[in-house]
Amino acid sequence: MADEGVRQPMTVTEAVRSRKSVRAFLDRPVDPALLREAIELAARAPSGGNLQPWHLHVLAGEPLQRLKDTVQGRGGATAPGDMPEYDIYPKDLPEPYRTERYVVGEQMYALLGVPREDKPGRLRQFQRNFDFFGAPVGLFCFVDRRMGKPQWSDLGMYLQTLMLLLRERGLHSCPQECWAIYPKTISAFVQAPAEQMLFCGMAIGYPDETAPVNRLESRRIPVEGFASFSGF
Repeated sequence: MADEGVRQPMTVTEAVRSRKSVRAFLDRPVDPALLREAIELAARAPSGGNLQPWHLHVLAGEPLQRLKDTVQGRGGATAPGDMPEYDIYPKDLPEPYRTERYVVGEQMYALLGVPREDKPGRLRQFQRNFDFFGAPVGLFCFVDRRMGKPQWSDLGMYLQTLMLLLRERGLHSCPQECWAIYPKTISAFVQAPAEQMLFCGMAIGYPDETAPVNRLESRRIPVEGFASFSGF
């Protein structure tokens, strides 16, 4: 019989099923060694030609607070000369993608009790992105500007691998492309070299299980909607 006092390792399936975008964190510190271990191991993610094009900047404590103070009060508005360097979503997002984005947004605001007509309330929730939703760790992922779309897909594989490894260690996360609206601000703060381009941020920490927003379970398209099988 297994020792009930010892936490059993999480399976990959369990990590995938339990991973979600957490939008309310506790201020409980994250063990730096635990975090470094997950970040280092995630580099085993697939990478075409083994280029490993990801570049990470990880903040906690006083540096993280200074960054949050820097963007505080902007309300999600870009500063002069601080414009996104890529479209986070395609312009004129077509169906069925537009509907999926709309539905998950409405689910989230319903849990928060913020109706569609409450524009200030929705703006306040959006602004929480730039506090990393209270998480004690903020991570920024950059990519070399000389890389192309295939290498951007490598970033996704690295980040997903990292998020699953964080789950295995009892942590949660929230990937945040919204930080891409502040490329110059973030690059200057972390002193990223000019050839590095900001892709996204990520909040990392322990979830506030009492927060209604963390009950959000975004729906997934049935497998028949995105996969076909032949020869089975």
